[in-house]
Amino acid sequence: MNPQGEIGTAETVLALAPDAASRKAGARLAEPGRWSGTACSPGGAAGSRAGAVWGECAGSGSAPYRTVVDLSGAGGPAFHCSCPSRKFPCKHALGLLLLWSEGGEAVPESGAAPPGWAGQWLARRRQRAEGPAAAVTAGAGPAGGAPATGGEAARRRAERRAARIASGATELERRLADLLHGGLASAEASAYGPWDETAARMVDAQAPGLASRVRELASVAGAGTGVDRASRLLEECALLHTLSQGYLRVDGLPEPLAATVRARVGITADTATLLATSPPVRDDWLVLARQDADDGRLVTRRTWLYGRRTGRMALLLSYGPVGRPPELALPVGVSLDAELAYYPAARPLRAALGTRHSAPVPSPEPPPAGDVATALAAYGEALRDDPWLESWPVVLGPVIPVRTPSGEWQMVDAEGESGVPVDVRQGERVGVWQLAAVSGGGPVTVFGECGFRGFVPLGTWGPEPVPL
Repeated sequence: MNPQGEIGTAETVLALAPDAASRKAGARLAEPGRWSGTACSPGGAAGSRAGAVWGECAGSGSAPYRTVVDLSGAGGPAFHCSCPSRKFPCKHALGLLLLWSEGGEAVPESGAAPPGWAGQWLARRRQRAEGPAAAVTAGAGPAGGAPATGGEAARRRAERRAARIASGATELERRLADLLHGGLASAEASAYGPWDETAARMVDAQAPGLASRVRELASVAGAGTGVDRASRLLEECALLHTLSQGYLRVDGLPEPLAATVRARVGITADTATLLATSPPVRDDWLVLARQDADDGRLVTRRTWLYGRRTGRMALLLSYGPVGRPPELALPVGVSLDAELAYYPAARPLRAALGTRHSAPVPSPEPPPAGDVATALAAYGEALRDDPWLESWPVVLGPVIPVRTPSGEWQMVDAEGESGVPVDVRQGERVGVWQLAAVSGGGPVTVFGECGFRGFVPLGTWGPEPVPL
């Protein structure tokens, strides 16, 4: 699959983002009112609707940021922006491409030549691509120029990002050492600000995974006082320390564990490269559940699959700007003959959807289910390979949703021998009352995520699959 040839949808544009923060910032900029002078030229590589896209985005200063994207190269898109960001692509390039991907009048096709600032960069870049120096960086400007296409440029970008993440992990280790030396029990519950600042520094270091764990630690630090709080702080510090040390020593880890560490700090494999190089797993994939999360800037869709023949679980992630849900829309309860490519990890779960060999067909029969003890054991085994794993997908059955005298919900085996609490943090989103209505007090089969906080039900089977 040619990654450049796939550019043209919101999902493929967002897949170019270097981190989650860039995806959110780019989606926020995909509004016509923020741009002027936007246009695109014809003549792109195979599969692309344009040769180049350009525009000016209003910023905090008096002069707008000038952004241009070249879509004509065989090695993938190249970016240039006058903003000071060190990320490639920057949020302005992502916002411009998202606006263009909508296919409306906001980015019209232009029959005239690009404006001088865009045309000069495009000309220099294409001249170099035709000569022996095709792999060097094309263009230079306030943003440092756009990196050259090809393997060498990609390697240099990866090395620069790795160095920034290592610097961030080292800084984080110092912050954790200061916290431990001061004593966890005496840590100020109100001191959220320094941790929020530390999380922002991790985002700047292009390590969104570290930033997420820092915010989790901050929420624990601000949760009151006492032994329980200190114990939770110790747990979060240990997990964060293990992750940062794992990344600082990632070259010496076994490759599956190294891949897990990279993913946990926020380095993900390119989807197009993954589909082109990883051995596909073909199966009849049953869609177990689908959920959309909207943070006000970006919609993240999570789709869980189960392979009828392989017995493997898979998680598909797709993204879209607010107001435009992700394009991948597989209904719950259908089965699809397709190929998946799993992202490398010690315990592979996330996957990318490859070739589809059939249209989705209804498949109401539930997958094989296990009891509560089996589900807890499955999570424990997964946790052994990935100590930062918060939950693992499981199918419980037959189980009965039961409300305890204290008002809490549990999923109890039909024999009543063992149970697992429903994750109370999820609130009404888990649809536990809907689950109880489907059950009617009788046993049901339930799909969900089992973790250290309990079980989150995501779908159940009555006469038909019921998403929760």
